Amino acid sequence: FFFLMIRRPPRSTQSRSSAASDVYKRQVHRGAETTFDISADLIELGTTPVAVISAGAKSILDIPKTLEYLETQGVAVLGYQTDDFPMFFISKSGYKVSQKVENAQEAANIIKTSFYDLCFRNGILIGVPVPAEEEANGEKIQVAIEQAIRECDEQKITGPNITPYLLRRINELTEGDSSRSNVALIKNNAKTGALISVELSKILNNSCLLYTSPSPRDS
Repeated sequence: FFFLMIRRPPRSTQSRSSAASDVYKRQVHRGAETTFDISADLIELGTTPVAVISAGAKSILDIPKTLEYLETQGVAVLGYQTDDFPMFFISKSGYKVSQKVENAQEAANIIKTSFYDLCFRNGILIGVPVPAEEEANGEKIQVAIEQAIRECDEQKITGPNITPYLLRRINELTEGDSSRSNVALIKNNAKTGALISVELSKILNNSCLLYTSPSPRDS
């Protein structure tokens, strides 16, 4: 799935512009204990000082294993105004985040402390729930997911074809509810990422910080 990321510039960059936005994805698929279907982006998050803004993990993925793998990689999982890790179309997955942040300034302070003061080389994941008014019906989504997964197994769909099939089928079964939530959460991620970027820029400018500490790529 897609979301914004705030990335610390390399050592050679002397500008105080605070953030960059990009497209990123990461996941642990269901059945990963037998298929080893784990996105390489999870490993990247554990070795790159990057703050990722996302709506959590898709319901079709294995959320407990995703969170466990992130913990193994040393990635802090924060909740933006929530204690519960969001589940893409749904605001709550039932799994707790490492820490709740109340606003963009608090999130920016954590990013600044982690990357600029302590020079941590692990990423940070900030889960942002889909707005309540745009949230899909949890029970309806879950029923659609189970049916889509069952049909996927019956049709022996494998590899990179699994996710596109499941998302398309879930959208059909929910009569477009999942797509509407998807659009809303993308907009909300962009808004939240922008707010955090602005606050981080203010903090860095006020601190007169330059990008002088080494990045993993420079080592």
